[in-house]
Amino acid sequence: MTSTPFVIERTYHAPLKKVWKARTDPNEMKQWYFDVPEFRTEVGFEFTFVGGKDENNQYLHKCKITMVVPEKKLTYSWRYDGYEGNSFVTFELFDEGDKTRLKLTHEGLETFPASNPDLAKENFASGWTEIIGTSLKEFVEK
Repeated sequence: MTSTPFVIERTYHAPLKKVWKARTDPNEMKQWYFDVPEFRTEVGFEFTFVGGKDENNQYLHKCKITMVVPEKKLTYSWRYDGYEGNSFVTFELFDEGDKTRLKLTHEGLETFPASNPDLAKENFASGWTEIIGTSLKEFVEK
């Protein structure tokens, strides 16, 4: 079975260094993304955070950094404690003068249990659209 990864691209009126810092600094991440108490851009670094669509549906996310190209690309695995499946999230940044284009790719969503509707591709699409399209945009453009 093949699956098409979820991809979203957005351009922000913010310099690349600011967008990279927003994505890699735990103090900034908790303002627009998730509260990730420990985060380092080192291949092999493992981190966790809790999140979900509402307060009654929270999941422990277990992630491991698999690729870092400073100020250009960050990839990490994304799985859920107690559930089958493993996916990968990649953030790519492109300097466009006084703007930054971000491309997010989330692949491997088909590996999550189809029996859990919270882990359906549509939910990732709406979640990432909100996070990348609204939360990060508002954070880096303020």
